[in-house]
Amino acid sequence: MSVLQIDDGGFRLDGEPLRLLSGGVHYFRVHPAQWADRLHKARLMGLNTVETYVPWNLHQPRPDHFRMDGELDLPAFLDLAAAEGLHVLLRPGPYICAEWEGGGLPSWLLADPDIRLRTRDPRFLSAADDYFTRLLTPLGPYLSTRGGPVLAVQVENEYGAYGDDTAYLEHLAGSLRRCGVDVPLFTCDQPSDLERGALPGVLATANFGSRSAQNLASLRAHRKTGPLLSTEFWIGWFDRWGGHHVVRDPDRAAQELDEVLASGASVNFYMFHGGTNFGFTNGANDKGTYRPTVTSYDYDAPLDEAGDPTAKFTAFREVIAKYATVPAEPVPARADKLPPATVALHESAGLFACAAVLGDAVESRTPLTMEQLGQDFGFVLYETVLPAAGPVLLEAEQVRDRAQVCLDGGPVGVLERENHEHALAFTVPRAGSVLSLLVENQGRVNYGTGIHDRKGLPGGVTLDGEELTGWTNRPLPLTSLDALRFAPTTTAPTGPAFHRGTFELTETADTFLHLDGWTKGNVWINGFALGRYWSRGPQRSLYVPAPVLRRGTNDIVVLELHASHRARTVDFRETHDLGPTEE
Repeated sequence: MSVLQIDDGGFRLDGEPLRLLSGGVHYFRVHPAQWADRLHKARLMGLNTVETYVPWNLHQPRPDHFRMDGELDLPAFLDLAAAEGLHVLLRPGPYICAEWEGGGLPSWLLADPDIRLRTRDPRFLSAADDYFTRLLTPLGPYLSTRGGPVLAVQVENEYGAYGDDTAYLEHLAGSLRRCGVDVPLFTCDQPSDLERGALPGVLATANFGSRSAQNLASLRAHRKTGPLLSTEFWIGWFDRWGGHHVVRDPDRAAQELDEVLASGASVNFYMFHGGTNFGFTNGANDKGTYRPTVTSYDYDAPLDEAGDPTAKFTAFREVIAKYATVPAEPVPARADKLPPATVALHESAGLFACAAVLGDAVESRTPLTMEQLGQDFGFVLYETVLPAAGPVLLEAEQVRDRAQVCLDGGPVGVLERENHEHALAFTVPRAGSVLSLLVENQGRVNYGTGIHDRKGLPGGVTLDGEELTGWTNRPLPLTSLDALRFAPTTTAPTGPAFHRGTFELTETADTFLHLDGWTKGNVWINGFALGRYWSRGPQRSLYVPAPVLRRGTNDIVVLELHASHRARTVDFRETHDLGPTEE
């Protein structure tokens, strides 16, 4: 049993001084078979602690269903951290931001049309309290006061950037305590938000990535005594579709780290290892324009997306060695990768033709949102019959987030939230034509008031100014593709389609999937959802973890929403391509 003490002199663990040298590793962004590797490398860089968020939306996908197994086996992750001799900073939310879908808040909350998230709205607090009970009860043995690795637990996350209701934070802190959390609590905010986001009697910490002395001075001005901690010391950044791959010079980042440690402060690198937004889990930002985050969460971190040490690993290790003992073991080498290979995708299945086996249709007068359909991620296929032929103007004021418009299965255009495109003119060839809108949830907003981000067509659809009614709403979460029936591809599909191929392996290793010539869609290997690809970049390849692959026959499925590569091939290569860089 260990007790983390907070006093005027800083942190103490069982009475001995402790400087937290921590790094972010989100277990839900790393294949569980690779957790131990990432944690071991954290210790080799000189860290004594790791930090992780907890994604409420994955652990409790429905109000009556909570899971903590498989890729969400948080106790197993904590066991591995303890076995590596690492402490843990736990950040359970309920809101986490993290560039994660909806900031980690479950989509089912938004089925209530006027719920106010991150407030004292009784509906939100009741759900959050239930989540804490389900999460924290089995985690009790992992608190340091009971012999586990968890030294401290965060209350909410950067709340000062969202609101200023101290009573809301006090409720959450009380809920954590009622659930048995008897280790220190802490809040984190950017320096300018400390006054609104801090909680009396709770350790306040600051998030920043530059001007370290100035930001630590702001934290000290807010809290006159006690330890200084940068809970998010930003050493990289995330990328958005249509932007550049953001990088930060390792030497400059190391200088900032040196400044932090020279002051006596503790630090948590955000991130030590970023990982991947597998499947449909990326978030988005909306500050007037919607910007979805890419699949990769490489974050230009000390460990890259594949877990290989970068120049920052070495630079930070050298700085840490000035202030603490660093293991004498050498910097780990880059792991072997699969040799290059090209795979042909000879089979296909049209999405519209297969829609009935992918989701059950629901009839309604006006389009239903994803949340009304009880759906978290993926697509919704909306269909209605048009009454007459001729030129028309289709308008959907609220497309959340991207709608591919088709007539009788043939594409006629795209409506896109990001580009503020909500109208489309075309000609209906005949009365009784079927209008289809395949709407993609590209990631719920994870920051600011935009987290109230309902997906689908929440504002309805008009045709020449008249409301269109009589809709079929078909959820397509694509959680399983087992029901798809593929056939040899003889002619290129004209609309969204799944393409399948197989490849043989005698050994497995990490690799990177390149989709040159493909436009936009998603990829699965052996049923594992790798994530989204999009030719607009910057990301131009997808990381494939070795544990996803197997010796013998492997299968790959590509959902291409537009036009497939003419040759319908994909390439496995030894190197990643995250796009042109911008510092």
